[in-house]
Amino acid sequence: MEQKIIYREFQKQDAPWIADIIKEAWNYDKFSSPKTAKNLSFLFLYSCLTNQSFTQVAVEDGIPIGVIMGKSSASHTCPPIYRLKQVCALASLYLSKEGRKVMKTFESVNHIDKELTAKSGYHYPGEVSFFAVSSSARGKGIGKALFHRLLHYMKSEQIPRFFLFTDTSCNYGIYEHQGMTRRCEQSTTFEIEGQKATMSFFLYDYECQG
Repeated sequence: MEQKIIYREFQKQDAPWIADIIKEAWNYDKFSSPKTAKNLSFLFLYSCLTNQSFTQVAVEDGIPIGVIMGKSSASHTCPPIYRLKQVCALASLYLSKEGRKVMKTFESVNHIDKELTAKSGYHYPGEVSFFAVSSSARGKGIGKALFHRLLHYMKSEQIPRFFLFTDTSCNYGIYEHQGMTRRCEQSTTFEIEGQKATMSFFLYDYECQG
């Protein structure tokens, strides 16, 4: 019998499942050891949780299979517990040589995000902090349902336009599928494990109607 999908706010017991979705979405296992990939996933999760005022998790048979997080700048407050967990995850990465090397690459990505924001020429009062669906659960309309819940929240906050950052390391087509517009992009080349790789980074936005 097919299980009913439940949508609810993020709960602390969701963390390991959401971290696995993050690891899969950003392919962390492809350029780092399992331990570093796990630490990266939790760092990303808690970074997103410090940067949100709205969460929705899709749960099937008790297991989180999709998540969306958004932020209204006017309503955002950073939960101290998530900031603490973010710092702990970051410290875990810096304990290893591999972790420090990976973090150096990620610091350059933050610089690119700032450049994309400047290129857009727009001040966004709303942001999608994180949006992903497990590959095992795609095709069930979960992404659409999560996005519509976020859109309802943004409208309730009277946000005319919101944005998100993404790149070619993940399934960025999901954003276009939900009607978001690619506003600007930038490419750069990284060296990981002695190999050069070129990636493109995007800023997508969405203009709320009505």
